[in-house]
Amino acid sequence: MTILRKSDSAERGASEAIGFMLIFAMVIAGIGLVTLYGYPILLQQQSTANERIMEKNMIVLQNDLKSLAYKTVPYKETSLKIDGGAVTLYGPVAPVTGNITVTFIDSLGNPRTRSFNLSELRYSSLDAQTDISLQNGAVVKRQNLVQGSVMLAEPRWFHDNVTNTMVLNFISVNSTNSYLAKSGIVTVQEGLGQTNYTIYSSINSPIYLYYTPDPTGTEDFTTGWDNYFVNTMKMTPQADIPNPPPMLPTKKYQLPTFTGQPATLVIKSYEILINSF
Repeated sequence: MTILRKSDSAERGASEAIGFMLIFAMVIAGIGLVTLYGYPILLQQQSTANERIMEKNMIVLQNDLKSLAYKTVPYKETSLKIDGGAVTLYGPVAPVTGNITVTFIDSLGNPRTRSFNLSELRYSSLDAQTDISLQNGAVVKRQNLVQGSVMLAEPRWFHDNVTNTMVLNFISVNSTNSYLAKSGIVTVQEGLGQTNYTIYSSINSPIYLYYTPDPTGTEDFTTGWDNYFVNTMKMTPQADIPNPPPMLPTKKYQLPTFTGQPATLVIKSYEILINSF
């Protein structure tokens, strides 16, 4: 009886083919796992990095606005890198995002009302669904998918307890163009426009401040401003004033000046002109 056996070369060929298939399958499985789990993490890290960069960029622009408004610097120019979203100007020409109103009775008994639009430079992230806004000299941030907001950098307001003087600085951004929105590498050119300085002395009535958020109800930075008004400026919250939908309620506060001592209210307004991006 003759027994036929496969040659050694055939066995070696079969072993190499099986080994190649196993290695190839492992490579494909590895690529699939990296794509399934690793790539989303990389995208998340990139969007987080873009968000952190824009937070710093907005604080840089805030310092530019302070230099223009408080140091009488006539012109500033800053280059920024904007990834993962775009920066849009919402000024008096374009749709505004709400307002702050101050009411009181002056020393002659006349009711006074001063209202200021919250024009802004807003970064909207497409990946992280985050909005970072430079409005009225403050930098505020919110997540689109959750309620609430946080103030990253505060405006320059202050109250002097000794002289009972309240100083409110309002900074608006405006442009000769009806609409500005850019991404990528941009150069923000800023100049100082109109300014106004008004002093109201010997006020013996309460001074109220009203904060009205975005009229469309889509961009709500109320929480960040509320924390600033109550915790930092020591304002007293009053009953909210309802607005028709989709507008959010107007927040009302009493300034910490009604102490039995005549108060002085200083209101300064500055217009910053954004010539181009």
